[in-house]
Amino acid sequence: MNNQYDEEILQKQKDYFNRQIQLWGEETQLSLQNKKIAIIGCGGLGCSLAIALGASGIGQIDLVDFDTVGVHNIHRQIGFKVGDEGKPKCEVLKELVEARCDYVKVEAHDMDFDTFSFTNDYYDLILDATDNLPVRAKINSFSKDKNIPWIYGSVEAFNGQVCFFKDASFEAVFNVSDHKPAGIAAPIVMNIASIQANLAIRYLTGLPVKKDFLYYCFINDDGIYEIQKFGLPTED
Repeated sequence: MNNQYDEEILQKQKDYFNRQIQLWGEETQLSLQNKKIAIIGCGGLGCSLAIALGASGIGQIDLVDFDTVGVHNIHRQIGFKVGDEGKPKCEVLKELVEARCDYVKVEAHDMDFDTFSFTNDYYDLILDATDNLPVRAKINSFSKDKNIPWIYGSVEAFNGQVCFFKDASFEAVFNVSDHKPAGIAAPIVMNIASIQANLAIRYLTGLPVKKDFLYYCFINDDGIYEIQKFGLPTED
């Protein structure tokens, strides 16, 4: 009876991840259950990342954010709806991700990154979904101390940047200031998050990923979508 039940559960899991199994096979799909990632920030990028990766088969996703949902967030932060105002972002997003997929464990950390950085947990990958440079510099230091790769993402107006950091240093590339993004169009948020998520899932499944390589994505004055690419200097 138990064997039959286990077979039914396994078949449901195969059905759920059918399209991904066609890409990389059952063994690789099952290997994702042993992966653990952290998403730092549950705003626009964080919502899109959690929704995309939360239904991929990754075993555990930790969501880190100390903020609550505001009505001005909802247009671009697709994990939230009207009525969620005042609720902790990480808790609302955890509930949504777990409701979409039975095969992921989500931990909500209602705290800032400074507090989270004292954790002794190990992660296979960290994803930056914050909105300020000083916290990204702290993510870079945390990741290097623990030898964990991380994926940077930022958005503003109709443009954004993505980079898979491994050997390069964030602070060697960016001027770390307290710059805050001004206006943001909702679609570019999902666009940049999708690039981050694609790099993440390729890395976690063992597919090739170009590391320490910055993608600058934007729509120019003529309305043409462009991507500029830059190799970053790495530390010795």
